[in-house]
Amino acid sequence: MSARASMVRLAHAGAVTTLTLARPAKRNALVPDLLLDLCVALEQIGRRSETRAVVFAAEGVSFSIGGDIGRVASDKHGAALQTYAAELVGLLNQAIVSLLCLRQPVVAAVHGDVGGGSLGFLLASDLVVMADDAVAEANYAGDGVTPDGGWTALLPRLIGARRAAACLLLGGPMTARQAFDWGLVNVLVERGQVGAEAHAAAERIAAAPPVTMQTSKRLLAQELAQVEAALEAERRSFVAAVGRPRQDGPAPGLVAGPVVRSAERPSGGFGRAAAATRET
Repeated sequence: MSARASMVRLAHAGAVTTLTLARPAKRNALVPDLLLDLCVALEQIGRRSETRAVVFAAEGVSFSIGGDIGRVASDKHGAALQTYAAELVGLLNQAIVSLLCLRQPVVAAVHGDVGGGSLGFLLASDLVVMADDAVAEANYAGDGVTPDGGWTALLPRLIGARRAAACLLLGGPMTARQAFDWGLVNVLVERGQVGAEAHAAAERIAAAPPVTMQTSKRLLAQELAQVEAALEAERRSFVAAVGRPRQDGPAPGLVAGPVVRSAERPSGGFGRAAAATRET
């Protein structure tokens, strides 16, 4: 029996390593195999002394639309679905912690949609280059589950507790411009320039003294034990929500569906009145 193809690719060019999510047909939706491949790839990068900077990229139209639990929702219910969710979010947390602990600085190259827990890859990167038409969205309320991927563990430190609360409690997309204005993103560029801009940043990091770059990253880091505890709390809450009967709307979505584009749903204001004001 032949081994499956890895869902994460590594490419080395001098002192820069490019890590690429490679499940484009599913818009890089997260499944255990992909996350396992990601953790293995990060371990390999950490051991590679020649690598001084990393570009985190993705194939296809989306960076990642979040957890792909929908593919098993039809044949896994109750405890089985909770077990799967626990594995998925546990591996996601492992990947996020591995990114945070990686000694080399990481530049995320983001385009298209960023859904749910996949935002954690941006939160755990050191720099973020984003396409100006990219969109991030939680949509946990719509799916009947709770935040994972660092939406509560990491996002408030970067954009502030009030803004993080608005993302989670009010819903709606976070546009690339908002992400930039709020401090989540370092650079906005046209979609076709994301890769080049991210690699330019990585090359600049790679050209600097490694001890300076790696020590700076370490000193900037949050207290890891606190982050791990917060991520574990997210995992436990998510698993509990998956097993909870829904009587106030659709069953837990558990489907890596499309992120709603900013042109389809207003992203500012608190309701219809604000949307109407912008449209007039």
